[in-house]
Amino acid sequence: MADNNENKVLNVPHLRFPEFSGEWEKCKVSDLLDFYSSNSLSWEQLEYDTNAMMNLHYGLIHVGLPTMIDLAKDKLPNIKEGNMPKNFEMCKEGDVAFADASEDTNEVAKTVEFFKLAGKNVVCGLHTIHGRDNKHKTVVGFKGYAFLSAVFHNQIRRIAQGTKIYSISTKNFSECYIGLPSKPEQTKIATLLRLIDERIATQNKIIEDLKLLKSAICEKLFCSPKDKQPKVRLHGFSNYWNFVRLSDICHRIRRKNTEEQCKRVLTIAAQYGLVSQEEFFNKNVASEDLSGYYLLQNGDFAYNKSYSGDYVWGTVKRLDNYEQGVLSPLYICFCPDSAKVDSDFLVYYFESKKWHKAVADIAGEGARNHGLLNISVIDYFNTIHCIPSMDEQKQIAQIMSALLSKIAREQRMLNCYTTQRQYLLRQMFI
Repeated sequence: MADNNENKVLNVPHLRFPEFSGEWEKCKVSDLLDFYSSNSLSWEQLEYDTNAMMNLHYGLIHVGLPTMIDLAKDKLPNIKEGNMPKNFEMCKEGDVAFADASEDTNEVAKTVEFFKLAGKNVVCGLHTIHGRDNKHKTVVGFKGYAFLSAVFHNQIRRIAQGTKIYSISTKNFSECYIGLPSKPEQTKIATLLRLIDERIATQNKIIEDLKLLKSAICEKLFCSPKDKQPKVRLHGFSNYWNFVRLSDICHRIRRKNTEEQCKRVLTIAAQYGLVSQEEFFNKNVASEDLSGYYLLQNGDFAYNKSYSGDYVWGTVKRLDNYEQGVLSPLYICFCPDSAKVDSDFLVYYFESKKWHKAVADIAGEGARNHGLLNISVIDYFNTIHCIPSMDEQKQIAQIMSALLSKIAREQRMLNCYTTQRQYLLRQMFI
C-alpha cells in the first residue's frame, strides 16, 4: 500500500542552509501584516536636508533606495513646512512599504523595509502601502526580501489590475501568501541577502569611481588648441603638440550603398556607439531606399549632430561591432589617416571635453535648433585640434583602454552579484 505522504508537497524552499530542516509556515499576507494609512504628498511638498519629518515617496521605492533602508546612510526627503499631514502612523524598524502602482507588473508591490531608522521620524507617502508585523512572527530584515521573492511577485502579477498602470490595494493581500521559517533561519537568509546587497552597492560605487577617474584622466591627458599643452604629460614626452584641422588627419566618407552591399542600417546611440537599428530598436526606422546611405566599414567614424543631456555638441562614435553597415547621410562620416593619427586615440579624444570645445568654437551661440547643431560639413572638417606625436597618442590610448577594460571587468562582476541575488530570491523562498 502506498504511503499517504508519498505525493505530499513539502512547504520548503529549493535552496536552504544545511543546518535547518522542517517545513515553513505558509502565511496569508493579510494575516501577517496590519496596514496603516499613508499620505498623498507630492514631490513639490517635499525637500531634502532639513530636520522635519521624513516622507517615503513611492518613486524612491522604484529607484533610489535599497531593499533595506538604513537612515544612518540612506536619504529620504523631508516634509516642507505647512504640509504636515493631519493623520499619520510613524514607521517603526521592521515595517515594510509597498509601491502600489507601476507601468511594469514586475514593479507593482516592490518593497522596502525600514531596517534602521537611526532615531529619525518617518511616514509613508504617496502610492505606498504601509505594513507592520504586530504579531512579531518575523525578524527585522526578512520581510523585505520575502516580498521581493519570485514566488511572491508571481502572485502579484496575477492579481495586479489595470491596463497602462497596474495597481494593488490592501485587499489584494488576502489573496497572497509568503513562507515563514523559524526566526533563526529568517535571520540567516536576511543576513546573506543584505550582505549581497551591500556588496552590489560597493561594486556600483567602484564602477562609478572608475568612470569618474577615466573622465578626469581624459581631461588631463588631452589638449584643446587654446590650452596648447595638456595639463599632464606622460613620462618621456616633452615635445609640443601639433595644431591640425580635422581634414588634415581624417578624410570624409562619401561611398554610397547599394542594396547588394549591405542592408544593416546603423544608428548612433550615445552610450553604446554605432549599433544596428534592428537590434537596438527592434525595428528599422530608416527609409526603404538605402541607396543614398553612406556605406561604413569597420573602423570608420560618424558624427551625430543631435544633442541631448550631457552631449550638448553631439557625439562621435567608431564602428567596432560589425564589418560594415549603412548610415543616413544626415550624419558626417569619416575615416582617420593611419599614418597621421591613431584610431584608438581618436576614440577617447572624441569622448573628451577638449573635442567638445573645438566644436563649440565653430558653432557659436544660437547654433542649436530643433535638437540639431547647425554645423556644415566644411566647418566641421575645419575644426582645429591639438594632437601629440604618434608614439604619445598610442600610449595615451593604451592607458584609456586599460581603464576601460578595468571598468568592463568590474561591470561583469556586478552582473554576477546581481544574477546571484536574483537566483537566491527565486530559490530561497516559498
